[in-house]
Amino acid sequence: MSDSPEDTTEDTATQVFADHRELLFSVVYNLLGSVADTEDVLQDTWLAWAPRSRASSAKEIVNPRAYLVRIAVNAALARQAAISRRRETYVGPWLPEPLVTAATSVPDVADPALRAESVSMALLVVLETLTPLERAVFVLHEVFGYAHTEIADILDRTPSAVRQLAHRAREHVHARRPRYQADPRVQQQATERFLAAALGGDLDALMEILASDVTMWTDGGGKARAAVLRPVHGRDKVARLIVGVASRAPQDLDIRYRSVNGDPSALLFADDAPFAVMVIDLSPDGDQVSGIYAVTNPEKLTHVAPEPGQ
Repeated sequence: MSDSPEDTTEDTATQVFADHRELLFSVVYNLLGSVADTEDVLQDTWLAWAPRSRASSAKEIVNPRAYLVRIAVNAALARQAAISRRRETYVGPWLPEPLVTAATSVPDVADPALRAESVSMALLVVLETLTPLERAVFVLHEVFGYAHTEIADILDRTPSAVRQLAHRAREHVHARRPRYQADPRVQQQATERFLAAALGGDLDALMEILASDVTMWTDGGGKARAAVLRPVHGRDKVARLIVGVASRAPQDLDIRYRSVNGDPSALLFADDAPFAVMVIDLSPDGDQVSGIYAVTNPEKLTHVAPEPGQ
């Protein structure tokens, strides 16, 4: 028995959405910084896509990719107000939910093409300071390479308005984070040195590896013991804070090195349960740690798990 035209159309709609799901996830996650919110937006996108793609009387969608991206981006923007209200009551610094991917010892991801759609934790923190529209334009243009005219169609704005948004966003981001990409092997080695000094309570080693203007963010969300309720600035304060926190950490923490938002990072486990994700940002010369991002909120670690067989 052959499939009916309705079944064939439904299969096609499902396949098209599946083919573009990874792209949609990357775009929306970089707009929202939350896996749960991203999944909700993708569900909304599917609910909007499926009936439209199956409707026999509807005009054919010539470019499904563009159509789906437009739906997803606008659904993400519509969700921003609720997310902003939620952040107002968040306890302590808010950090993006870590996006953990492949395991890595000394990572072989030096090819920029392999990391083109990975926005670092440090950059995501800067993107939080943009308006939702500025962030959408920056992500679509700078990360995914969309032309201003394409973005104008997605956001229902004029190309000149998009160019203005892009200019403001680019200036804002580059003023806070200069353009550079740390070598993955250097970052891996620096992460290992930093953790050895931190967990060993070696104040002298920390003072050596930390930049004078280092900043540390600790996100516990009020659900896990966070070190502080606001970012800490300066080598001396950060080093002493880390030594104090390390002295209270669980014994025999298990460290796994994985890729977090495209950067070699560390996952800390206590009794096989995720305890923290540690991401460091290096100074442009790669010699010192300029930023430390520690996520301990258990709600943000639900997707973090030991690899099979470990």
